Amino acid sequence: MKLDWQQFIGQTVNITMNENYGVVYGVKIEDQPVFYEIVFKTGKLIGCFDEGLLLESVRDEQMMKIYVPYTSIKCVEIF
Repeated sequence: MKLDWQQFIGQTVNITMNENYGVVYGVKIEDQPVFYEIVFKTGKLIGCFDEGLLLESVRDEQMMKIYVPYTSIKCVEIF
């Protein structure tokens, strides 16, 4: 089944990834790790393509565009 993602352009989506898509480094606090695996992507859906979705999100006060291939998507919540 194919979903028409165009109808959700401009809405906030929360994507759960099939695999760890990357890491974020943090500050070492006692026995906590200095990096965290990214398993979620959240942002405003600004584009949809044959192979994936394009999100716009703010991280560390900077606007970012994130491309997520459909093969990496496990679940999508649309707000």
